[in-house]
Amino acid sequence: MLNTIDNKYFYPFLDMNIGNIISQLRDKNGFSQSDLADKSQVSRVMIGKYERGEAIPSIDAAKKIADALGISLDYLVGETSQTSFDKRTLERIQELELLEENKKQTLYDLIDTYIRDCKTRKAFSNAV
Repeated sequence: MLNTIDNKYFYPFLDMNIGNIISQLRDKNGFSQSDLADKSQVSRVMIGKYERGEAIPSIDAAKKIADALGISLDYLVGETSQTSFDKRTLERIQELELLEENKKQTLYDLIDTYIRDCKTRKAFSNAV
């Protein structure tokens, strides 16, 4: 098992910002540190250290925490700002890729229609 110094060397993308992200998402989900520890199988003491920036989680611990918070590992480590791409959205995208081409196209057309309509409503509401 790598210690936190090794993690900083081998995984520089896991900076101290991860603690802020864990803390914010934990609060947003209404979890205590103990709740998150139970859901992620990462000790409460380590959750606290991550949040305070005293330690950086291993890849395994980060993955467990991301899963418990229902987010992607990319979001947890700050690689994406797409908070709307939660695990459920990502799973749906993966399942969408398994559909037949014509069914996929039908869904894309439907999504495009909703997006266009939403943008149109926003444009008209800003113009008034």
